[in-house]
Amino acid sequence: MAVPARKTSKTRKRNRRGHIKLTVPGLAPCPNCGELRKSHMVCPSCGYYDGEQVVNTNN
Repeated sequence: MAVPARKTSKTRKRNRRGHIKLTVPGLAPCPNCGELRKSHMVCPSCGYYDGEQVVNTNN
């Protein structure tokens, strides 16, 4: 049975886990109302996308 010859150091262990983290979604201001929204998505506050109202919001 294979057993490690030495203890794995904290640095080596943490280097392996460097890609396990949360990512922040790319937010951009809406050109119509200025609220932050995801890029290439309909604005949840005003319902506009690409200069046209796509979703009817009661605001």
